[in-house]
Amino acid sequence: MPHIELPEPDAGVIRRRPVLIEDLKARVGADLLILDEDGRRAYETDAFTAYRNVPMLVVLPRTTEDVSKILKFCHENDVKVIPRGAGTSLCGGALPTEDAIVLCVSKMNRVIEVDYVNRFARVEAGITNLEITSRVAPKGFFYAPDPSSQLACTIAGNLAMNSGGAHCLKYGVTTHNVLGVKMVLIDGTIVDIGGTSLERNGYDLLSLMIGSEGQLGVVTEATVKILPSAEGARPLMIGFRSPEAAGSCVAAIIAAGIIPVAIEYMDRAAIEVCEAFAGAGYPLDVEALLIVEVEGSENEIGVLLGRIAEIAAAHDPKTVVMSSGPEQSARIWAGRKAAFGAIGRISDYLCMDGTIPLAQLPHALTRISQICAEHDLKVANIFHAGDGNLHPLILYDANDDSQADRAEAAGEAILKLCVELGGCLTGEHGVGIEKRELMASQFSATDLAVQMRIKTVFDPTWRLNPAKVFPLAATETMRSGRAASTPEAA
Repeated sequence: MPHIELPEPDAGVIRRRPVLIEDLKARVGADLLILDEDGRRAYETDAFTAYRNVPMLVVLPRTTEDVSKILKFCHENDVKVIPRGAGTSLCGGALPTEDAIVLCVSKMNRVIEVDYVNRFARVEAGITNLEITSRVAPKGFFYAPDPSSQLACTIAGNLAMNSGGAHCLKYGVTTHNVLGVKMVLIDGTIVDIGGTSLERNGYDLLSLMIGSEGQLGVVTEATVKILPSAEGARPLMIGFRSPEAAGSCVAAIIAAGIIPVAIEYMDRAAIEVCEAFAGAGYPLDVEALLIVEVEGSENEIGVLLGRIAEIAAAHDPKTVVMSSGPEQSARIWAGRKAAFGAIGRISDYLCMDGTIPLAQLPHALTRISQICAEHDLKVANIFHAGDGNLHPLILYDANDDSQADRAEAAGEAILKLCVELGGCLTGEHGVGIEKRELMASQFSATDLAVQMRIKTVFDPTWRLNPAKVFPLAATETMRSGRAASTPEAA
């Protein structure tokens, strides 16, 4: 794959590998380490599969104390460490380097405490979203964030990228659903940030940590909100003759003061692939499809769906289908949740993640199609339309270098478009390596300098997930370990 630059590995650290392994074995035990090449190769990439590096070694801690020992070891021995959850990052956020240790928290997957009265659960960071919900569902509760990868993705990755999901329109993204974290700093210090309630004293460091992409520390535990399950929920499918009509309808629904649980968008290319894969009952004679879900009592659901159908009628829909019950609702959502996998069956793709103001949605959809056509590529649009979080899937052949180049160029153009329209580079996937060099298109030099100074406070030698988030040239001195002071603001 083309042109995202990766730093040269530190040959001196690689030469020290045998000594480092023996020292780390003595500190945490050999049973936590993966040393053979085949085992390490399983961690060479995340869901941004165009780039791969086999890490120097992999460590699978079981406790916060294990994580503390590992990070202290890395700090003392000047070794880079790549925090990792399930590896579902779509931006290269967990991509290792050959001179780095991958610290994977997947074995830390316990539910530590559930308090139904105060509505929180304390969990280890390697647990999946769905597992939290499955543990509290018998008592009538759930954990709200629901990324498409929720079957596999961990709380660790959700926290790192501030993930959302289809239902974030009503319930918010990860930062709105986390009350506190236990985190380990690069020198092994264990800190607690936040707590079990919304009331906090002093600076709001929790909001700083969520979305920090493993740059500031490694989260080992999280205290998350659990919410009472709704009495009922039902989706409505609305098919349109054009993407622009669908985009205008979304804006009109929100402008009417209606807050659905979710508003999901799919274009014709996505509809056809998902229907063939899941048999969800999607209409195949439309150019764009909205899935709009509301919840509440049966009477409330009926009123809200009726109002939404009235609003949609003003935008010349080709079809309007209300779910008749739980079975049909499950099929509708099964198709949407399977979308990325369904498209992956027919083509390689780059999944973009930018946000725009809702008023710009019709224009954005038009320009995305134009941009991909200009690069002689096809695109399938699947995204959270209710909050303007776009996920264009740019289709290409990963074995064709020319197509790979054009796919990355098209992706960059789409993300810059989002910023130009008043949005931002990422909604829930993070920056990682994918958008690292685009950060200057959204942030000023002063903005970036302040962010890097914060990074340096927590990680003075830049050993935590280096070469991510910030433009590579701007961080060379810090990553080399030669930084004598924090970066100066412009």
